[in-house]
Amino acid sequence: MSLRIDAHQHYWSPIHGDYGWLVPTGATAPICRDFGVADLHPLLDATGVDATVLVQAAPSEAETWRLLDIAARPGSRVIGVVGWCDFEAADAAERVRRLAAQPLLKGLRPMLQDLPDARWILRRDIEPALAAMQASDLVLDLLIKPVHLDATLEFAKRWPGLRMVIDHAAKPVVDGAHFTQWSIGMRALARETHLHCKLSGLMTQLPPGGSPGDLQPHVELLLAEFGPRRLIWGSDWPVLTLAADYELWHALSRRWLAGLPEDDIARVFGRNALALYG
Repeated sequence: MSLRIDAHQHYWSPIHGDYGWLVPTGATAPICRDFGVADLHPLLDATGVDATVLVQAAPSEAETWRLLDIAARPGSRVIGVVGWCDFEAADAAERVRRLAAQPLLKGLRPMLQDLPDARWILRRDIEPALAAMQASDLVLDLLIKPVHLDATLEFAKRWPGLRMVIDHAAKPVVDGAHFTQWSIGMRALARETHLHCKLSGLMTQLPPGGSPGDLQPHVELLLAEFGPRRLIWGSDWPVLTLAADYELWHALSRRWLAGLPEDDIARVFGRNALALYG
């Protein structure tokens, strides 16, 4: 039986002070608390998920080292960490290499969605960090929104040897008015680049009053364009809990993929993550 993997989950403790987006008021108030192994493991057990990829949520290397420490503990069930590195630092390449020396460090993720420049990823001054990533065989997780799709296409063509995955299907705006533009951008990325895409983070894209059925066209497009060999399932827990529980998201994903052969379902729910992150 293939290993079943949640390829996108987080742990955090706000006391560290490096989660600028995570505040005890407004939309993030329900998740502005500690989330750790004791919270997630019962959910993994309930859904039959064997292992996870632990992804950064703070733009700090300190958090990345904390995540690596968690992942290295016996029984963590974390098989890889996607961290953060300051790509703009003068010694960025060396920082990347230092992190890459850690066996559990599998990728890096600049928080592109929070940067004011939608074309930041194309800056020439961050190329030493990217080159070090490629030389170290790390994966670049692309935390993007629809506004970043054009730059991402240009970037992916510039770096064909760098392994990359789009997080949360580029966070589509789930309404009839925005589907066409999102689908054009995602279709181009699927057809013209080597990128993978995570089937994750979609429940929190639903507008007030929306239902999981509203996501069906998005999932169908992802399946048609990226196919079961380049889609990777993840939960985006605990951000997920702002819109749904873990078991519901897992069940919905299984339902959407139910028409695929079992071998393809196993790819989306684990084997693709193993192949991408190594």
